[in-house]
Amino acid sequence: MNHSKIILLPGLEKQLSFLRNRLNLNGTKVLIMGPGTSEIVKQMLPDVNEVEIIVEEYESMLSIKMQLYDKVDIPVKIMDFERTDYSNNSFDIVFAQASVSDARRNKIVKEVKRLTKQEGYFCVGEIVKFVKDTPNFINDLFEYSNLSPLLNSKLEEYYEFRKWEIIDKVDLSATLKKFYNENLVLLKEYIKKLSPQEKSYYKKILNQISHESNVYLKLRGDKYFGFRSLILKNIK
Repeated sequence: MNHSKIILLPGLEKQLSFLRNRLNLNGTKVLIMGPGTSEIVKQMLPDVNEVEIIVEEYESMLSIKMQLYDKVDIPVKIMDFERTDYSNNSFDIVFAQASVSDARRNKIVKEVKRLTKQEGYFCVGEIVKFVKDTPNFINDLFEYSNLSPLLNSKLEEYYEFRKWEIIDKVDLSATLKKFYNENLVLLKEYIKKLSPQEKSYYKKILNQISHESNVYLKLRGDKYFGFRSLILKNIK
């Protein structure tokens, strides 16, 4: 399998396909939020007029810039998702794939609303819980991975309360098995190439990837959490 073509995020390439099938991206200005999004940019071009990426860590910015080495005109910036530097109504579309499902969700979603144009769109992918009271090993996983998932049955209600109109929705939970399997394969390949110093430096993120993948694949994580995407219109 050609890993370079995979969007290695929960939802894989299907969230972007969902957006493409529902909206016309031609001539739009798009903001993409989160690490691991270089392949999303490549697949959006040349349809969109402008695209920018924001991440919250230097390592993520460096990684994306390296993967977009031949597209130096694509801005990749470090910003807090809850407090960006953009003006009001800056973007036609904001795209966030598994990058808002943490405890700061309320502030991030409020910020997305501010910088999205009137009648603009927010394509969001969220980790969701299937049951309200998840077992301790799943709660530990959420805490370890800095996740604060909404209950699946409350996802639409959450966004409607914040004045977003739901244009469409899709359940992409079936992508998680492939996502976590791919993570383990790539992790093994990647670790072989690291020096002892690099392994020590990246120990936390490597352990996080391994732990999440094993919980989902070996401990039936699919019973307790999944992944859904919504296309939302900003009705202010």
